[in-house]
Amino acid sequence: MLNKKFFQKLKADYDARESERRQIISRANIVLHDSKRVIFSLHRGGEQAAGQSLIEIEKILQQLEKKFSYNRLKREGAYNAAVEEYVEAKMFANVLGGKKIDAIKGFSVSVDSYLGGICDLVGELVRLAVNRAAEGKFGEVEKYKIISNDIMAELVEFDMTGYLRTKYDQAKGHLRKIEQVAYEVKLRSLK
Repeated sequence: MLNKKFFQKLKADYDARESERRQIISRANIVLHDSKRVIFSLHRGGEQAAGQSLIEIEKILQQLEKKFSYNRLKREGAYNAAVEEYVEAKMFANVLGGKKIDAIKGFSVSVDSYLGGICDLVGELVRLAVNRAAEGKFGEVEKYKIISNDIMAELVEFDMTGYLRTKYDQAKGHLRKIEQVAYEVKLRSLK
């Protein structure tokens, strides 16, 4: 009644897919962890080390795309989360380096990863602004407020839903925080 060869083929296909999945998740976890370390390093003035780490992360992402294809990779949640974290780290490095927030070259990045990473970037800018205010570097607070405001002016044009809407709402909350910090800095300067 059963075609044994059919079930053997199903099993082989399933095993191959699960092997790929484990490999993708393993490498994606490295990208995620290393991207978080880049952000941490950037907050502490380690731009050079962060830049080296970003290059290594990019090599991993390029290797993954070459080995599995973007269409295969984008079906794995761990991969998407890792790329989103990388986008956040890369854009944060770009801002600190005086570069544009722009498209990433060398491998494919989904719209969702870009938008999620850019939304999260606003939170990093707030954290940076608060730290700069605590250090007495008040001019930088205004700089990061303007950048955050510019980002949100672009993001407001998107009609985000679901997960991205949550990210957008968090970014809006972060913008309010940085505006509050800038306001308090301005009040102190008037005294």
